Amino acid sequence: MANGRSVVEDGLLELSLTRRVSAPLEVVFSAWTDAKQLAEWWGPKGFTNPRCEVDARVGGAIHIDMRAPDGMVYPLTGRILEIDPPHRLVFETAALDGDGKPMFEVLNTVTFAAVRNSPFQKRRHHHPPPHLRRKSRSRLPDRRRRPRHDPKLRRARQNCR
Repeated sequence: MANGRSVVEDGLLELSLTRRVSAPLEVVFSAWTDAKQLAEWWGPKGFTNPRCEVDARVGGAIHIDMRAPDGMVYPLTGRILEIDPPHRLVFETAALDGDGKPMFEVLNTVTFAAVRNSPFQKRRHHHPPPHLRRKSRSRLPDRRRRPRHDPKLRRARQNCR
């Protein structure tokens, strides 16, 4: 953090993922910054991205509409904070509620490096704790709330594993 404190000290939740990819760094980086390529893989298994826009420059906007297998659309917006091709990409995203207001925000840091001539990407996602999140006055529309035992929700969870 800018103040020299760690993510944990600031009360943020952090998820760190590492993946090795058999492709040149430039190709892997492009899969994150080219909207057409990003639309091919973004989101859970079975989802599509009918709207995927990325302005790959500092301050550039990100807009993604993820469509679930049941047809429900989950909009996401964000902006690019830092870009250093093909080594680092930092961007923030926010899932939007039924009124287009942010429900929660995530700071994403993706680093790309070659290890023994095999590129890998490392992602860090920072989630602010509930007391620091933006408060949305609106609720999700009824069609987006599903009981935990809903079979469609159960299938969606299984696709994410």
